[in-house]
Amino acid sequence: MLVVPALGIVQILMWGSTFYLLAVLAPAIVADTGWPFRWVIAGVTIGLMVAGLISPAVGRAIDRHGGRPVLVFSSVVTAASFAVLALAPSLAVYFAAWTLMGVGMGAGLYDAVFAALGRLYGQEARGAITNLTLFGGFGSTVCWPLSAYLVAAWDWRTACLVYAGLHLVLALPIHALVFPPDRSKGRPAGAAARAQAGGLALSPDRRIVFWLLAGVQTLAQAVGSIVIVHLLIFLQARGLALAAAVSLGTLFGPAQVAARVIERVFGHRYHPVWTMFAAAVLMTLGLAMLLAERPLVAAAVIVYGAGYGVTWIARGTLPLALFGPERYAVLIGRLALPSLLAQALSPFAGALMIERFGAFATVAALAALAGANTALVAFLWTFAVRRPRA
Repeated sequence: MLVVPALGIVQILMWGSTFYLLAVLAPAIVADTGWPFRWVIAGVTIGLMVAGLISPAVGRAIDRHGGRPVLVFSSVVTAASFAVLALAPSLAVYFAAWTLMGVGMGAGLYDAVFAALGRLYGQEARGAITNLTLFGGFGSTVCWPLSAYLVAAWDWRTACLVYAGLHLVLALPIHALVFPPDRSKGRPAGAAARAQAGGLALSPDRRIVFWLLAGVQTLAQAVGSIVIVHLLIFLQARGLALAAAVSLGTLFGPAQVAARVIERVFGHRYHPVWTMFAAAVLMTLGLAMLLAERPLVAAAVIVYGAGYGVTWIARGTLPLALFGPERYAVLIGRLALPSLLAQALSPFAGALMIERFGAFATVAALAALAGANTALVAFLWTFAVRRPRA
């Protein structure tokens, strides 16, 4: 089936050209414009915050109209945001471009596509979601070299115009022509009424499950974002030179993809809560290993990367397993709000922790938070999965 591979190609472009964009373009933007580096980097924070704030509305839109119109909208808006970014004469316009890009990110990154696949495939969406994440893991692998080439051959503004064109000539046709239209013949009256009201109408027990799941995903995303942004600092704090830290850092992406492949092969045999539990354990173990002596540093990156990689699978499959397909799109939108805000704000919090307490203490605190999240997943399993069968 072409749907998932085609969407996977778009996800490589979406992640690589938005979330990972400034890793390559920021120095060139600063050199060309003279804008402060911290304000240039703030662009992606603005984008993620906007993506989080609109995610509940995106979930409701997918629930009502299906995934295709929302994904088409994301391609058009993202292309427009790159055009504005390329022409930005001031920081104010630069921030406006990232605000617009945040709308495209909220409507076109994993959470929106998970919701669209859940509506399309229903309870059978787990395999499609897992397969999709295999592609997304290559976002930086593909787009970092492309961005570097475009900046070296021309400039950062030309790079943005090229990405605008790619979203129009590649992502837009895939979303418009490959993703199937919504053929739903209608939902039960109660479900339609809930969707129209924008509410979930959860029972008290289900509401607790929802907030537990939101807490697990948000904490995992907060820890994960800090480590991704500050990984090289943490590695250098273990006595590694910058070149060695960069070399070890390249293990992070392949570890994510390898873990996702393993989950794809064996994941159908167990409940998705165990995917999230394994992710939390691996993230905790990887951070704990990073506190140990240098011989364990490479293993720490691999173990942690594997754990972080499968959190994204659980992010899509666990809500489907716990709540079913009927309210899945709305739930995904609601769950994305706190986790995307955490993803946007936690790197800044991590920087403050490093400045105040040092890299070693920050890693120790992150290991403790990851351990607490492991306990929270265990409680979620007890409350939401094991208890109903008793």
